[in-house]
Amino acid sequence: MLTELSDRMAEIVAGTAESVVQVQGRRRPASGLVYAPDVVVTTMGALGGEDHIRVRRHDGETFDAELAGWDPTTSLAAVRVPDLSGRAREPAATTARAGHFVLAVARSWSNAVTASAGIVAVVGGPLPTGRRRAIDQVIRTTAPLHDGFAGGALLDAGGGLLGVATAARIRGFGVVIPAAIAWTAVKAVLTHGGVRRGYLGVAGQPVVLPEAQRRAADARDAGEAILVFGVAADSPAARAGILVGDVILSLDGHAIESPEELLDALTGDRVGREVSLRVLRGGAPRDVPVVVGERPRPAP
Repeated sequence: MLTELSDRMAEIVAGTAESVVQVQGRRRPASGLVYAPDVVVTTMGALGGEDHIRVRRHDGETFDAELAGWDPTTSLAAVRVPDLSGRAREPAATTARAGHFVLAVARSWSNAVTASAGIVAVVGGPLPTGRRRAIDQVIRTTAPLHDGFAGGALLDAGGGLLGVATAARIRGFGVVIPAAIAWTAVKAVLTHGGVRRGYLGVAGQPVVLPEAQRRAADARDAGEAILVFGVAADSPAARAGILVGDVILSLDGHAIESPEELLDALTGDRVGREVSLRVLRGGAPRDVPVVVGERPRPAP
């Protein structure tokens, strides 16, 4: 039985090898996964920058590559490799559960296949990755993941792709981004250059509406709203005529009671669309149409 299990593990690793590449950036070589025949997904930390990127295929052939974009929330990067002709992977139909046996597959500094085994220790989240940024869910595993595993594959016992490994650790466990989240992020990067977030260009703080203002705005149940204390020059809000001192009550009819709620409401699908901001100005409510802009992405 042990021999059969050992052989099965080796077969799974070998079957994944053509989809795992070595990524060479400004830092030590790391790993990447073939997302499409000419696209590799890896971590931005593995690249260390936007230029001097090369990808080494399973057969040793090395190709020049360029950064297509990256997602600041997950720190995953999409790299275009025009002549790669790699074997693309798809996320597994199953989801990771605590206790599942897993295999991690990567490339060593010499481009040899590297494998590691363990179990899923925790599946949870969200994991904060910056101001107003968090990965909805991450997998933590006991499988040892050194820096070279960043961008490599985490596989289930059937060889299905569960996630993309990172170099991060939480309480001794390696952190893996679930494949479904990773593939969604990479798709957005390839389509838009990154995961899009809406932008109005206002700075505000929560305020409690007096009863008279609630009645005037027909917002008797509202607890708080947003007092605008700053409007960025040439921003969507400035072009729409939003003023310092305005009180934002709602966006497209949905009550907004904090700056965080406003940011959450500015999803990528609203970029370029006109929305209606209901504001109090001088104690009187008015609806202000605003065309949502796109929030600038941070530099790598």
